[in-house]
Amino acid sequence: MLHKTYLKSLIAFALFVFSAVSFAAPTPAAPAGLEKATFAGGCFWCMETPFRGLAGVASVASGYIGGTVVDASYEQVSNGGTGHAEAVEVVFDPKKVSYGKLLEIYWANIDPTVANQQFCDRGDQYRSAIFTHTPEQAAAAAASKTKWQADKRFAGRTIYTEIAPASAFYAAEEYHQNYAQKNPTRYKYYRWNCGRDQRLKAIWGIAPAHP
Repeated sequence: MLHKTYLKSLIAFALFVFSAVSFAAPTPAAPAGLEKATFAGGCFWCMETPFRGLAGVASVASGYIGGTVVDASYEQVSNGGTGHAEAVEVVFDPKKVSYGKLLEIYWANIDPTVANQQFCDRGDQYRSAIFTHTPEQAAAAAASKTKWQADKRFAGRTIYTEIAPASAFYAAEEYHQNYAQKNPTRYKYYRWNCGRDQRLKAIWGIAPAHP
């Protein structure tokens, strides 16, 4: 039986075969009045859904950040060795939704107690990380990590979630974008078999809502 860590790659490859090749490109700056927040929490398909449709969020994109390869592709990142993490870039209106609120949503959707892994996916490309765009974001992210490290549910355990300045974010190929809506059956199959909601419920007491 194939190991669960291959589920996402197999599904993505099947889509890739029937899709036009679309290489990743660095995303532009946020429009005037908007800001970016960038979060890595394992599978980017699953990290898009908590932010999509949230009041004040203008867009959510899946992609790659934190690595050394320019114009990284899914095949390169998923094979490891590029230094990139699968991540989501959230463009939001700070007048309508705070960065602190986005952080709350982020933490509730990851397992911060493991290094270079999220649920069934293993490797540094699946690490949990907060990539900050301003000193204010960096301070807020650090404060939130300190808060959870002191929480009794994590007593005696290490919070491995990385906090680092945001570097170039390369948008993933089009077939990865908004994957849950485009491919609901495949998405739900992957998410369940990866054990994501089961583990989130064990950590946080409730599994976050998602499509």
